Amino acid sequence: MANKKERTLVVLKPDAVQRNLIGEIIQRFERIGLKLVAMKMVVASENHIEKHYTLDPEWRRKVGEKTIKGYKEKGQSPPSEDPIKISKQVLEGLVKFMTSGPMIVMIWEGAHAVKIVRKLVGGTEPLSSDVGTIRGDYVLDSYEMSDTDGRAIRNLVHASGSAEEAEIEVNHWFSPDEIISYRLVQDEILYDVNLDGILE
Repeated sequence: MANKKERTLVVLKPDAVQRNLIGEIIQRFERIGLKLVAMKMVVASENHIEKHYTLDPEWRRKVGEKTIKGYKEKGQSPPSEDPIKISKQVLEGLVKFMTSGPMIVMIWEGAHAVKIVRKLVGGTEPLSSDVGTIRGDYVLDSYEMSDTDGRAIRNLVHASGSAEEAEIEVNHWFSPDEIISYRLVQDEILYDVNLDGILE
């Protein structure tokens, strides 16, 4: 049974803020029926961003291996065959990017929240993201450009990858008293089995 109160973390990165896409992106999540239960604007510290990306102890290995595989699939030689060394470079780029300006950090709640948000956001690389997704519609960046420039890819949004990851990330960014539980009228339409109470 779907968890109707599943929560996921969404971060609008500095490029989303600088390009005035905050409202446009939030509207996508609202229109599908998710509920915003926490939001704040922050300028994150380097330490906070590094911790965010390494909350999963396997993050460095996974990212390193994925990056090496990506280079090889494109017929290119990776800068190193050591996943940890590669992930160090990736993390340095992410830290520099994510601390370059203010970000909007949010928690969205609803059935299948993690998967719904990931679907709306699109793939990590904007160039290969589908039309209709946030990254596919609003960004022209690519791995080729970011690799050439030696920087993190600019893709507007971070979204939790799983319900387990979301729980850890939410706790990293928010204290319990910053998260608000409340009722929306739309909850009845989305979740009430019999739709009692619509007609008086």
